[in-house]
Amino acid sequence: MLLRDVVERCQVSQVAALRWIARACLRNPAALLSAHALYRDLKSQGYAVSKDTVHALLGHLVDAFLLTLVPLATDSERRRNANPRKVYPVDPGIIGAFDVSGRTNLGHALETAVLNTLACQGADVGYVKTDEGFEVDFLARIPGEPERLIHVCADPTPQEVLARELRALDSAARAYPRAERILIVLTHDQAAQIGVSGVRVCTAHKWLLGEEA
Repeated sequence: MLLRDVVERCQVSQVAALRWIARACLRNPAALLSAHALYRDLKSQGYAVSKDTVHALLGHLVDAFLLTLVPLATDSERRRNANPRKVYPVDPGIIGAFDVSGRTNLGHALETAVLNTLACQGADVGYVKTDEGFEVDFLARIPGEPERLIHVCADPTPQEVLARELRALDSAARAYPRAERILIVLTHDQAAQIGVSGVRVCTAHKWLLGEEA
């Protein structure tokens, strides 16, 4: 794909840098991505690239449907461009192929699947960073429908994890008071153990199938 859809079609000459960027992104699913940080890391590895080239190579990977970049949810174009984006592979199955940690990365795969479903629904998607420093995975806006604050958690059973996820949703709700708060978990048993006023808890399989969307 890199050879045919990017290198040949876009006439990329810095193939080694392109491969390095692709690996770096795919090894860090759902992580915050800064083109400046990529540029700095490439320079430290001895690659002679400019910042404009890094931006262009990232754009090629997005255009080739290898990556999806999610911006900060804000109405300010300046803030959106100044803040890092979250990077996702377009296919959750790619995550395991590039992971070097030995972890299952189930949470990142589930988050990616939720993002893909939102894209299929035509949603304008951004991530939320609150004034208190909390992060919510997605603010989804679909024309004609209410805004949705969506947090994804594959395993909310540890109390400290659940408290952190709910705290982030509560913090984001102060900035987006009209948005519905949704927590997507992996199993029915997990969902049955969570009862929180103002937060709709959905099992992943039903939400992805549209039964709880």
